[in-house]
Amino acid sequence: MIKKRLLQLLQDSKKYLVLQVLCQWLILIDQIIFIFLLTSLIDSFANKTLTQKHLFIFIITSLFLLLLRYFLNSKQTQYSYLSCKEVKLTLREKIYTKLLALGSSYKEKIGSSSLMQLAIEGVEQLETYYGKYLPQLFYSLLAPLTLFIILSFINFKSALILLIFVPLIPISIVLVQKFAKKILAKYLGIYMSLGDHFLDDLQGLNTLKVYQADEYYGQKMDEEAEDFRKITMKVLLMQLNSTSVMDIMAYGGAAMGMFVALRQMSLGNVNLRECLIFIFLAAEFFLPMRILGSYFHIAMNGMSASDRIFEFLDIEEDDKQTNILDYDSINIEIKDLSFKYDQKETLNNISLNIKPKSFVALVGESGCGKSTLANILMAKHNNYEGSILFQNKELKTIKKESLYQRVCLLAHDSFIFKGSVEENLAVACNDTEKMKQALSLAQLDLDLNYQIEEGASNLSGGQRQRLALARALLHDSGVYIFDEASSNVDIESEALIMQVIKDLAKQGKTIILISHRLANVIDTDQIYFMQEGQIKEEGNHQELIKNKSYYYELYQTQAELESYGKQNEKA
Repeated sequence: MIKKRLLQLLQDSKKYLVLQVLCQWLILIDQIIFIFLLTSLIDSFANKTLTQKHLFIFIITSLFLLLLRYFLNSKQTQYSYLSCKEVKLTLREKIYTKLLALGSSYKEKIGSSSLMQLAIEGVEQLETYYGKYLPQLFYSLLAPLTLFIILSFINFKSALILLIFVPLIPISIVLVQKFAKKILAKYLGIYMSLGDHFLDDLQGLNTLKVYQADEYYGQKMDEEAEDFRKITMKVLLMQLNSTSVMDIMAYGGAAMGMFVALRQMSLGNVNLRECLIFIFLAAEFFLPMRILGSYFHIAMNGMSASDRIFEFLDIEEDDKQTNILDYDSINIEIKDLSFKYDQKETLNNISLNIKPKSFVALVGESGCGKSTLANILMAKHNNYEGSILFQNKELKTIKKESLYQRVCLLAHDSFIFKGSVEENLAVACNDTEKMKQALSLAQLDLDLNYQIEEGASNLSGGQRQRLALARALLHDSGVYIFDEASSNVDIESEALIMQVIKDLAKQGKTIILISHRLANVIDTDQIYFMQEGQIKEEGNHQELIKNKSYYYELYQTQAELESYGKQNEKA
């Protein structure tokens, strides 16, 4: 079970693999020398020719061999660690590089939970596969041949019988492998599915509690966990049976070798010392293969993990991404854009033109496709129909790095990392003075060293959004997309955020504002009203009010609700 592609991918680790096998082989030679010395001592004792000099030489040599063995074991452990280290670094770097190449649209190919399991569990499985199984595999081939060559000079027949029995263990491994491959593939599939659902349920636990659906999803999780328990028991049963078979082969072969050696001594073909050499070294023929068998399930798990890792690394990338964007004068032209989520049409034949340095708003009721359009503009979804042009360059042909440098998205749920305020802002810019200026513009009174807890639980909703806004300001993009950036915050924070957005528009930035609250878009240059994935109206605020259609009706409804709310507050 050697995957050539895996060995080719991990070229730097090959030297450590060779050094591990070399250390194991030298330990075997050390063991053989010790056995020869020990049997010579026993033979001298049996023949009553043992002297103090012989005993002294044996003790000194044995101590030297023991220290040498300790040294070789230490070096083998060191090389194993270095090999595993290289494997983990190389594979995780490959996965990360692939993830960057796919960009934020990777979710169309693989789930975040599955990707996380590949990068953690999958790589750990291959670490063991490469650090233990492969060295043991090569050593298991080398050790019996070494022993056969040495022992054949003593008694060829006995050495040949021991060598003949050795292949029975790998044969049994191959037979088990055919049965185990399907089970382990199924095991890994169920395991990753369980991880996906567990992560989803955990992230949505508050929602499940609110709708009292936690018990139902808990039962579903129990059923999936039971399926995982059953497949795990099948894997363990397979491993137990394979271990029993390999034990019978290994110890049966060693016993046969000992019997043949004793038989040869009774016939006078070997003396006592030579017979003892065969008895002591018979097990060494089979132990390497037996240890290899114990790593069998690790190897199978590693192979299954490597298949999934390579499946991810083989995801086809868009090789047409060669264009880059200039910083200034970024115009965006959308022609006949359509998009579907699981065969459900979300955007239908949308066309619009956003001029450089303009202030544009996308409005409409929830679910009309505004956020979907924003995500498509950020290349989070590539399987759309129609055309999206940035500076007359098709979006699918623009390098992701160039797009992200020129276009910045600030959503209502922008992620805040655990750590200091400075570490969160450093994502956009490392200049301390500029960080302070951005915090000042966002009117966020937090020190750069202030520690943010996981999930930004020690910040209010307004503070989180203003921190995200400060980070966006540091990015200094040509185009800003604000997707409900002022929603779910207090009135003071909303007014502050809207003022910063308007200031950016005055500075000549291209602004795309998505807002459910129409009072925020009155001062924009152009408003696109969306409904059911289509552009129903377009124009500025005054023009749309005069039309007395979709925009006018929603604006009037919101104005009445806000007026009613203010009256209740006064009362």
